[in-house]
Amino acid sequence: MKTVAIIPAGGAGKRLGTSIAKQYLLLDRVPVLVRTLKIFQQAKVIDEIVLVVPEDDLVSAKKQLVDKYDLTKVTAIVAGGKERQDSVRNGLSAIFDRCDVVIIHDGVRPLLTEKMINQVVAAAKSYGASSMGVKVKDTVKQTTDSDLIAATLPRNNLWLTQTPQAFAFDILQKAYAAAVSDKFYGTDDASLVERIGVKVKMIAGSYENIKITTPDDLIIAEAFIKNKAGIQMNTRSGFGYDSHRFAAGRKLILGGVEMAFDYGLQGHSDADALIHAICDALLGAAGCGDIGRHFPDSDQAYKEISSIIILERVKKIIEAKGFLINNIDATVVMEKPKLAPYAAAMVTNIARTLEISEAAVNVKAKTNEGMGFTGRNEGVAVFATACVTERKTDGSKA
Repeated sequence: MKTVAIIPAGGAGKRLGTSIAKQYLLLDRVPVLVRTLKIFQQAKVIDEIVLVVPEDDLVSAKKQLVDKYDLTKVTAIVAGGKERQDSVRNGLSAIFDRCDVVIIHDGVRPLLTEKMINQVVAAAKSYGASSMGVKVKDTVKQTTDSDLIAATLPRNNLWLTQTPQAFAFDILQKAYAAAVSDKFYGTDDASLVERIGVKVKMIAGSYENIKITTPDDLIIAEAFIKNKAGIQMNTRSGFGYDSHRFAAGRKLILGGVEMAFDYGLQGHSDADALIHAICDALLGAAGCGDIGRHFPDSDQAYKEISSIIILERVKKIIEAKGFLINNIDATVVMEKPKLAPYAAAMVTNIARTLEISEAAVNVKAKTNEGMGFTGRNEGVAVFATACVTERKTDGSKA
């Protein structure tokens, strides 16, 4: 019996309010989609995986997800469609060799288990179609168009439907062909199968099998992961400061971005005061000293080095001590040039280097109203704070 998994992950995640699609956001340092794919990679009943991503992500998904995380069961990566149903249909079309069962699971439901996969596949073999779900806990009301209660529905037989859902290959093909012919769009794959007269077996799942849709979902999912791993979290914060004077003949680089200006900043490295302040904040939060201790200006190895490289190394230093980065907040104080046109690129550089969400990085600018060395436009000062979390297992010392 051959079983192929289709993992649709073509959404933009607009409800999360981030520039990164929700399937690529980090959940305990691992992309949400990778967490999902790893479960299918490990599941013995799964023979192949068809991954569906936005068309623009086809190349990066192969390199940054499949190859990087050694997801060898992914045999095809295909472009998604306008709607989820279109994406699944594209995935179904990529199954060239006959299989017996197709299992479909949302790429942004990363908390499923191998047991769930086994249960829906077994049910599909017995009944032809199956879906994971959970019983409704709350009282359900049906209302009129004007939101007046029309009826109270008995909840004994009401379910909240989840994925994975699994189907006999022939049944799913027939259901999708009928949907295309009738121009019908359903809310899930099971609804397409239901309308061709096939009964779908419901399998009790888990209330933890949540779909990452809102920022709160990320927080909840993180808590579930920590709880299962028996990890306690100790939050710490650090403060960083750096300043450099302007100098002729130098590039002005802040946050890894070259800014158009007549002067650059004087320093041993590229003098990126923003990155240096963030490095000190991170090192301070983790109790690891300061940037001068780890990267002294007397060492020629750091002459003209990009501060982004230093930030990468700082990340490794604090991670080696068991710390995870939660967020960064920085304020750049200078009269000229204006920071606003470059701020977004700075945030992107910092977030990418630290492997955290752009939503967790904040960069803002202030002038000093003509006062002090920054007010006289003699240089730049940067203040930064960092919040980190120390991971420790139950029973260990803080």
